[in-house]
Amino acid sequence: MATQAMPAQMIGQSRDGKRRQTVAERNLALFAAQQRARRGPTPEVFFTKHLDNTRIVKADDPQRTREMRSFSISMAMLFLLVMVYVWQHLSSIEYGYRVEAQKQQLSVMKEENRQLRLNEAQMTDPGRIDQLARQLGLNEPQPGQVVRPENSSDPNAPVLAQVSQPHVLAVQ
Repeated sequence: MATQAMPAQMIGQSRDGKRRQTVAERNLALFAAQQRARRGPTPEVFFTKHLDNTRIVKADDPQRTREMRSFSISMAMLFLLVMVYVWQHLSSIEYGYRVEAQKQQLSVMKEENRQLRLNEAQMTDPGRIDQLARQLGLNEPQPGQVVRPENSSDPNAPVLAQVSQPHVLAVQ
């Protein structure tokens, strides 16, 4: 099998057990063949160059600086305009939701108000009040039982205080 590892002694042996070439010789021959196929007839020569760029200083270009500054300002303004548009759009959506919620709340309150008025009308029905009073054993008031305030149609109106003679107790 081609994928199994073979010990170093097995490489280069024929079936009869004779050793043809060593592993190092075989690898060297393969490497040389690869290099010849890659380079062609002339050998390649490489030189190393050590460059020191620490003393190089980049000169500022005032025109490029102006261009970059104006580009940055224009991009900042564009970004600001886009953010204002997005903020307005989201605010209008939020206000729309608020309006719809308040409309729904108004309709709920109107229905509740209608129910309360209906309930009040049922509770203040004179026939119902009379029937409840009779069930509790109450009768119609006799003449003189009802005391009305003097010349006042409003029971919550202020009343002026009147001075009367104080009672004197005799001490024995």
